Amino acid sequence: MHNVIVNGAAIPVIGLGTYTLKGEVCSELIAHALSLGYRHVDTASIYDNEGAVGEGLRFSGVPRDEVFVITKVWYSDIAPGDLERSAEESLRRLGLNAVDLLLIHWPHPEIPLAGSIKALNAVRDSGMAQYIGGSNFPTGLLSDAACLSNAPLVANQVEYYPYLDQTRVHAACRAAGMAMVAYSPLGRGGTLLEEAVIREAAKLHLKSPVQIVLRWHVQQAGVVAIPRTERKERLAENIDVFVLIFPVRRWPLSRGSGRAICASTLTKVTTRQNGICLPSIFFAGIPDGQTGVARDAITVPLTIRAIHCTNGPGIRMPGG
Repeated sequence: MHNVIVNGAAIPVIGLGTYTLKGEVCSELIAHALSLGYRHVDTASIYDNEGAVGEGLRFSGVPRDEVFVITKVWYSDIAPGDLERSAEESLRRLGLNAVDLLLIHWPHPEIPLAGSIKALNAVRDSGMAQYIGGSNFPTGLLSDAACLSNAPLVANQVEYYPYLDQTRVHAACRAAGMAMVAYSPLGRGGTLLEEAVIREAAKLHLKSPVQIVLRWHVQQAGVVAIPRTERKERLAENIDVFVLIFPVRRWPLSRGSGRAICASTLTKVTTRQNGICLPSIFFAGIPDGQTGVARDAITVPLTIRAIHCTNGPGIRMPGG
């Protein structure tokens, strides 16, 4: 498993999202995922499944120090005092002494950020969390949070997939030395997986459309993906993204452009729509530690539909 190395933390680039998973289904999926090689599990207090997540971790038999566990404090509980109590309750439900990463699930417009970040640092200092960070933080608040925190923040978890531009958030994360953890990495509604360019890339590289999109995520510097599934057979598919077949072939960048690329091309292609420069599908080797550009890249142009959000750059309102 490849890791993103950020501010001292080593976060596996593919994790298991558990939003909506409950009870035995959740526990069994986690245990099975860990048997396949997953070493990253994401949950949250609002998911109402931390107990089931803890059961799955224990049932798997995988040593605790080999699994990176994330949980999140819901935005109504991030005031000083409330945040610490929420963290304690999460650990009790999980059956753990500490989590690897504790996140503020959403910033709250009526709770001062300074108090929340101070409380988050107190949780870290007490040993309940090894690392701390945020989720759904737009760029301005992310910068403020990083400045307010005594300890380095290691991640900002946001919704991200090829239709949803998070260029500014990603850049802010990289500038702060943080990972950007992508939830809903396969989009919503399944239309992304029907894109012709994705299906063609899947055929070329002997992968599924799901694997192509997940590969697009994890080869970006500092990006982690946490796909969620209720189907055990999907778990192996979602993690099998680190080896691609690169046939010798020249692929036109655009019809009639007269330009083409081959397997040694290292240029990332972008497409501009509605004034936003968006990344295209970009296939490459996984950078070592996610710190450099890999060799053997193939780029494929993808027409990406920008989604405009009204709550800050690339951030939706509370939900996931």
